[in-house]
Amino acid sequence: MNTQSIGIAAVGTYTPETYITAAEIANQTGIPEEVIITKFGLVRKPVPGPDDHTNAMALWAAHDALAQTNIVPNDIDIVLCTTEEWKEYPLWTAGIKLAHDLGAHRAWAIDVQMRCGTTMAAIKMARALMLAEPDVNTVLIAGGYRNGDLVDYTNPRSRFLINLSAGGGALVLQKNYPHNQVLGSSVIVDGSFSLDVIVPAGGTVEPLSYDALAAHRNCLDVPNPDGMKQRLDELSMRQFLKVIDQALAQSGHTRRNINYVNLLHMKRSAHDFVLRELGLREDQSYYLNEFGHMGQQDQTMSIKKGLATGRLKDGDLMVMVAAGIGYAWAASVVQWGPNTTNL
Repeated sequence: MNTQSIGIAAVGTYTPETYITAAEIANQTGIPEEVIITKFGLVRKPVPGPDDHTNAMALWAAHDALAQTNIVPNDIDIVLCTTEEWKEYPLWTAGIKLAHDLGAHRAWAIDVQMRCGTTMAAIKMARALMLAEPDVNTVLIAGGYRNGDLVDYTNPRSRFLINLSAGGGALVLQKNYPHNQVLGSSVIVDGSFSLDVIVPAGGTVEPLSYDALAAHRNCLDVPNPDGMKQRLDELSMRQFLKVIDQALAQSGHTRRNINYVNLLHMKRSAHDFVLRELGLREDQSYYLNEFGHMGQQDQTMSIKKGLATGRLKDGDLMVMVAAGIGYAWAASVVQWGPNTTNL
């Protein structure tokens, strides 16, 4: 039996200084401001400034994480880069650049992609790598996100994506780190939804053209919104709860042990539904209504805000939950604070 543990040694974030308000989103979409705030759950959201490129935000988040520890870049063995595909250049390996710019010259790096579920998948991968490989002791998970650039506010089919924003996030995981133990992770996918949210033009099926740009076909679109809603509404919340239960089972816990749920940004009613189903109070989570949906970087921001507000404390069992278009659902269970058991 493997008695080694994996802990979160540091959490880093980066958020652009520029933002768009609910009133401005309302003006561009034609949706009333009150609906943007109460239903979509957005007071405002960050948008990238001129230097806030996707992988650059990953680097700044990684610097923020390392600044909280005695870990230096050359201690890092692997970089799992969660930077989105919408980044500085197409067909570009962002992780290698991230490791180089950070000074993690011993590390090998790989880009990991599962849309907004990527960080949860990367935690599962990092934990497995460290438990399997004797020479892998420190893994950096870091990435940037600005898919809000791909939202066409005039397209009613994709209006559920208006919360997409911008930012960077980073986690440093370390073998036998004596705090914040990762106890279990689970991932569920359903590829029957893989074509429900796409950027129609810019790939090999429909190469980018002047006509495609004029028609905004280089933006995110939902070809059949009614069909997607009907199929996804029946499934998604069940899958959220299923993946949570699977991760809890791996960790030896149940729902009644949860103290803090770290949820991606979603519409307010969905957020409240998950809390009710888990039997949790509103103050046992943090609703990211001033950040919007930073994709796979939501979980790092929820940790930062949870700690800052006292909602996440030493001794708490935290469940981190995400979902990504495609469709994927993922969860990780973390015992926050000092390790009290030897697994």
